[in-house]
Amino acid sequence: MINRILSLVGWLGTAMVFVAVAIRFGMPAKDQYAYYLAWAGLVCVLAYTLGQWREIGKVFGRRQARYGTLAATSVLVVLGILIAINYIGSKQNKRWDLTASKQFSLSDQTRNVLSRLDAPMEVLVFYKPDELQGWQDRMREYEYASKKVTTQYIDPDKKPAVARQNQIQQYNTVVFNYKGRTERVTSNSEQDLTNGIIKVVTGRQRKVYFTQGHGERDATSQERDGYGGVGAALGRENYTLDKVVLLQTGAVPDDAAVVVVAGPKTDFFSQEIDALKKYLSKGGKLLLELDPPDKPDSTPVTNLIALAHDWGMDVGNNIVVDVSGMGRLIGTDASVPVAASYPSHPITQRFSLLTAFPLARSVVPVSGGVDGHIPQAVVETSPRSWAESDIKGLLTSGQVSLDEAKGDKKGPVSIAAAVSAPVTSSEAPKPGDNGDTPKPEARVVVFGDSDFAANATLQIQGNRDLFLNTIGWLSQQENLISIRPKEADDRRLTMTSAVQTNIMWLALLVIPAAIFTTGIYTWWRRR
Repeated sequence: MINRILSLVGWLGTAMVFVAVAIRFGMPAKDQYAYYLAWAGLVCVLAYTLGQWREIGKVFGRRQARYGTLAATSVLVVLGILIAINYIGSKQNKRWDLTASKQFSLSDQTRNVLSRLDAPMEVLVFYKPDELQGWQDRMREYEYASKKVTTQYIDPDKKPAVARQNQIQQYNTVVFNYKGRTERVTSNSEQDLTNGIIKVVTGRQRKVYFTQGHGERDATSQERDGYGGVGAALGRENYTLDKVVLLQTGAVPDDAAVVVVAGPKTDFFSQEIDALKKYLSKGGKLLLELDPPDKPDSTPVTNLIALAHDWGMDVGNNIVVDVSGMGRLIGTDASVPVAASYPSHPITQRFSLLTAFPLARSVVPVSGGVDGHIPQAVVETSPRSWAESDIKGLLTSGQVSLDEAKGDKKGPVSIAAAVSAPVTSSEAPKPGDNGDTPKPEARVVVFGDSDFAANATLQIQGNRDLFLNTIGWLSQQENLISIRPKEADDRRLTMTSAVQTNIMWLALLVIPAAIFTTGIYTWWRRR
């Protein structure tokens, strides 16, 4: 009688468990009933099991039962290990990118920008229906890099009201919302997405002025010697560009974040130098790119060289020659020094790319500094280089050798240096109460070459990043100092028709024939 009651209790408990599962997945609104049914069913099953302890003991006393129990226990242990591994994996997300160009990994710049987010960032992706998976793969990288990034995927056809509210005009538009600011991007490339984040984070555009009137580089020119390439790159990083003729304005515009003097052919007038000095005294930021003489009778830019010296940097009257052979790796000769390692400075932090400087001169920090301005070297050439003082001989014959007795300076040679100094002028801008405006200080960077940032040499990616890092440091936006995203390498294999035919015969005839012949030979030997 007792066994019959226990049997009914066991079947009732089993039925309760099945009903609870059905309610849980079939009627989520009544989930609370499933909870109570499941517990009641488990109690009934447990009561039945305890009531059958003698029969259970007899069964497990047999040899086959013991083996079965051991097998079941092993299965449970393996399942437990798998469950534990999956649980740990869900809490500790670790990924490896094994592609040669790291095309599935975010660049240093993107990770740097995301790591500095101090508030939640909402990302709205208005996707084209057949491209949702691609967007999810892309944005998952950003969410993995920062827990402050959350993404919503919205089909503008299904939610037109939300699309109108966010002023969506086309598919594949991304809206970044951060601290009440909004930025839109219509591309899924990492460069464009990261630039959109930079714009919404910085909140305002900074203006970079390029001086004109002395044969300087043009930031809008697409010619080989123009600066159109870096000009466009600055625009993508939320800078605006403008030109200024200091002799006409008499002063640097008040909204200048950075002033660039890129490769002047003639010297600045004293009024222009005074304007730059006054600008620096108020916490200005100046980039000087002073090329060496390209002709034996070239007029030196004496006033600009003197301004660099006031900030602790000696600009040499020489041309740096590099005989290390590194230039041949990028198709250049000894007149183009190549840098592969860099002194410690925020501009070149974690910087490991090659940079090349066609026809460069030395820029050496003055020992002990000048008037409290103590600069640091930023770029140095290889030990197998030197600063050649015989400019005429180098430009006319192209044949020179290291002769320290005649004034040549053995490498490594510094060809760029940087310095900063706090500002005490009453005209200097005051830091913002919210911390968005950094403490004002004057910053100066001097390069002994301007060709490195020209359009003709931007295929050497290190050159572009070095110039942009320099502007980022000058404008006190250290979050922009990093290695930018790279385009994925084109690794397609292009074959001629003859090669395609040979591969076809190799796959269809040669390899199968070789395997068949080997099999016949093995069979014959065994006979």
